[in-house]
Amino acid sequence: MNWITDYEVLDNTLLAWITAAGITVLALAVFMVVKWVLINRLGALSKHAVHDVFASVVHSLRGTRMWLLFFPALNFGVQALELPPRAYDIAGKLAAVALFVQIGLWGMRQISFWIDRSKAKAQDTNIGAATSLGAVSFIGQVVLWSILLLVILQNMGVDITALIAGLGVGGIAVALAVQNILGDLFASLSIVIDKPFVIGDFVVVGEYAGTVEYVGLKTTRLRSLSGEQLIFSNSDMLSTRVRNYKRMETRRIVFGFGVLYSTPHAKLAGIPQTVREIVEAQERAKFDRAHFKAFGESSYDFEVVYIMQVPDFNAYMDVQQEINLELVRRFGEQGIDFAFPTRTLDFPGVVNIRTLRDDDGDAETDAAAQAQGRP
Repeated sequence: MNWITDYEVLDNTLLAWITAAGITVLALAVFMVVKWVLINRLGALSKHAVHDVFASVVHSLRGTRMWLLFFPALNFGVQALELPPRAYDIAGKLAAVALFVQIGLWGMRQISFWIDRSKAKAQDTNIGAATSLGAVSFIGQVVLWSILLLVILQNMGVDITALIAGLGVGGIAVALAVQNILGDLFASLSIVIDKPFVIGDFVVVGEYAGTVEYVGLKTTRLRSLSGEQLIFSNSDMLSTRVRNYKRMETRRIVFGFGVLYSTPHAKLAGIPQTVREIVEAQERAKFDRAHFKAFGESSYDFEVVYIMQVPDFNAYMDVQQEINLELVRRFGEQGIDFAFPTRTLDFPGVVNIRTLRDDDGDAETDAAAQAQGRP
């Protein structure tokens, strides 16, 4: 067995190398056992806990990458060897980088755990919060990895103060190159914070209308009434007028109709009261006013205003249909005729024009009444 202690590789005996390997394996085994114990113990506690802290820790620990923990274990092992200072330094830095990366993975799983839990709770109570949580998750992950990157670079001996200063200058050039993307990103943050609309809202954007399905970092997606998906960049959504019908509490309805000029004054005067009675008979409608508004080209024009107590469009159309049908019935009973577009033409010098029919059913004009002073 003397050859184990006598034979050397890179100025270290085989015994030293075996000892280093054993320490590495032992350290890795300890990491695995600790992970297993924590997951099982905390998992059991999380089943009886009133909060989700234990469950979140278990969720993070399940994301442990053993190949990353190999580098800290290797750093323990190399301490048993006689190596140049540079080798110890490299092993230490590799262990630190691996550990920080693993911390980043644990942090990402923590963020995703709490975001998913918050989304599940917000779906039924606060849809706006559910919309914003996706962007919060992204921002949290960006901040986490940015901090870890700076810590890793500092640990490797990089002057991060000069780096940050250099990034400030270079960031201007990058911002100019990707200003459209950044514009959509900041527009997304504005949508998240200000909440002009959230998932599930029915909105009208310009000439397009649909239900909000998704609010992302670059685009917002709507589902139109005809079924297709409409995709808008976030900056476009904020640069145009958006009408949000989901937040409507009541609906103000204005409609009009006209009656013939031959309608007597007494019947005209009673029309507003008739309309009032019809509208007030609708349970979901609140009468506002009915007026003889104007003299139209071919009719007396009336205007009616009422308030729908519910915002639903189908409910409004049902009520409007009932009002229209009742108007037709009541006006028919009262002998009031709705007007339709007509135009009377007056020909100076032509009087008493009438159309006659002969026995064969052909139309002819009475020549004696065609014109004054004409044969």
